[in-house]
Amino acid sequence: MSKVFVSSLVLSHFRSHRRARLVLDGRPVAVFGPNGAGKTNLIEAVSLLSPGRGLRRAGAEEIIRRPEAIGWKVSAEISGPGVGHEVSLTAEPGQARITQVDGKVAPQLALAKVLRIVWLVPSHDRLWSEGADGRRRFLDRITLSFLPDHGEAILTYEKAMRERNRLLRDDARDPAWYRALEAQMAGAAARIVTGRADALARISAAQEGAKTAFPAADLGIEVENPCETADEFAAAFADSRPRDLAAGRTLVGPHRADMSAIYRDKGVPAKQCSTGEQKALLISLILSNARALRAETGTAPLVLLDEVAAHLDATRRAALFDEICALECQAWMTGTGPELFADLGERAQHFSVTETDGASEVA
Repeated sequence: MSKVFVSSLVLSHFRSHRRARLVLDGRPVAVFGPNGAGKTNLIEAVSLLSPGRGLRRAGAEEIIRRPEAIGWKVSAEISGPGVGHEVSLTAEPGQARITQVDGKVAPQLALAKVLRIVWLVPSHDRLWSEGADGRRRFLDRITLSFLPDHGEAILTYEKAMRERNRLLRDDARDPAWYRALEAQMAGAAARIVTGRADALARISAAQEGAKTAFPAADLGIEVENPCETADEFAAAFADSRPRDLAAGRTLVGPHRADMSAIYRDKGVPAKQCSTGEQKALLISLILSNARALRAETGTAPLVLLDEVAAHLDATRRAALFDEICALECQAWMTGTGPELFADLGERAQHFSVTETDGASEVA
């Protein structure tokens, strides 16, 4: 097995960090410090090395450090056997983010082929109890880790759907206008549902026989109008036009799907489980995602775990660290104190984040 990891990370005017530089050797990374010191900002920068808006889903303007407001930059070196890439992300005030890979401007989706990243953040604690939107994003993030082209299918579908929704709101009636957009949506929708099903199958397979301290989940996708092929989706969109015109929006398609999970040992839906059980299920899914990627590509992804250690008892925390080390992945973990990561010892690199004169400092 080979390990691909971030070997250098440099931040400039990124949120609370005026400047930070970390040199890394591939071991797990433990980041600790008081609340508000800038720990999550550090791993948010790492999350931006994958397509999308990162673990906080923030726009480029939100990330600019105040009061300077001169723009921000994240630079990283990606290393591994036969692997060497330089990635830089920059954003000037009022401008969109610019991504460069090995000195050349590249689309964000190109990052999925450079580095695979999965993450778990405190906002996911409400995943099973809140709306389906968050679960779809979670599922699509998992799918993207396996299938880098999944992001392109999502973008194609959402762009065509926005145009269709505009026609619906304007009470347009010409079928020809709808057919062209629905053909684009149908092709992308078929790729989306196939990718999601494939991703869940891989996660489920990775759970079987795994030596883990975390519970297995039986996963599924719930949708009102199940379709699989582009032709089926095209017919569903056409049939739904009268209802969609009344609503002013598209009411069928993969954007209406939901991910379900059953705590296998208890046969209980995740949303009915205790807070601790829900957290354990989430960790299990992230670890299964990483195991599946490692088995299929030969390389484990980066794993970002924000404030996970504090919500586990000592036994399960130690088990989590053992599983991360067994995966041979570069996991980035945050916590309030060094004692949370004591069981890792020399198996990890440890960094302290403090705040001085309004700026985060890393040591």
